[in-house]
Amino acid sequence: MKLKAQLMDEQAMKRALMRMAHEIAEKNKGVENIRLVGILRRGETIAKIIRDDILKIEETSVPCGSIDIGFYRDDLTSLSENPMVRSAQLPFDVNDKDIILVDDVIFTGRTARAAIEAVIRCGRPRTIQLAVLVDRGHRELPIRADYVGKNLPTSRSEMIEVRLPEYDGETGVFLMDLNAG
Repeated sequence: MKLKAQLMDEQAMKRALMRMAHEIAEKNKGVENIRLVGILRRGETIAKIIRDDILKIEETSVPCGSIDIGFYRDDLTSLSENPMVRSAQLPFDVNDKDIILVDDVIFTGRTARAAIEAVIRCGRPRTIQLAVLVDRGHRELPIRADYVGKNLPTSRSEMIEVRLPEYDGETGVFLMDLNAG
């Protein structure tokens, strides 16, 4: 893979996430019934940033958890002959709550589908909404994000890489060329 361009720097990411926090509070007419659920790995960090931004805006702390969707993928049988399916666990009740799934990038929609299934295994939320930092297009399922930091159309020979300090030592959104050696 070869770096083609940096599409968002740290400040651009902060602005986009703050705007998303405002949109979440506005669309839901407050945040009392909201629960944030970050999709591991980077979605968890982004959910915490949005939670902190909502606290600044609304002066209310929103419960935040995370889920590992690895066992809810629709390609498990191609990964293993005997896939192990485990139930998701969240540190709060999802019943009759407005769940905001948070991820770094939406591409085919398969990760979001798996996350929806994981949340539903925990209970019956009032709504499930999706917040993503980047929408790069190329959906394979009829899933769209309710809150998008930035739309960045890509080709299939490109990849969007969201970098966060705890995983990558830097902050930014980068366009990578998959065909470059």
